[in-house]
Amino acid sequence: MRLSNLADYAVITMQAAASHCGGIRTSAGELSDETGLPRPTVQKLVSKLTAAGLLRSVRGAHGGLQLARPAAAITVADIVEAVEGPIALTTCVDHAACDFEDGCTMKPHWPIINAALRGALADISLDQLRAPTPPLSPPAIEEHAA
Repeated sequence: MRLSNLADYAVITMQAAASHCGGIRTSAGELSDETGLPRPTVQKLVSKLTAAGLLRSVRGAHGGLQLARPAAAITVADIVEAVEGPIALTTCVDHAACDFEDGCTMKPHWPIINAALRGALADISLDQLRAPTPPLSPPAIEEHAA
């Protein structure tokens, strides 16, 4: 499974917006400049993220964009769902018609799998994405006696 470019760019855009915390407002143009993402793409994302309640647009002379709630209260799942809709690996979970539905033994299991995937993304806050990450450690290799 791979996120769409738009979902990836939404996370990058929100990470940049989070760097303007503390009441400091920014603009789609500034976010574009900071991230290197094309301005029209950032403007499209800002619209979706604002509609989802993740960003807030303030009008006026001192207006601009800011996070709608603290970075610790916004998750990667929130951001992905703002752009992609509900997190689901298959369409049958959304009650879409399927040619194999009558004999499908997996359909009852997909909601569990989807909930686990969403839960993993919901466990990562925007605040955590702002912090430097420790290097990934390689998986433990077990030595087997010959």
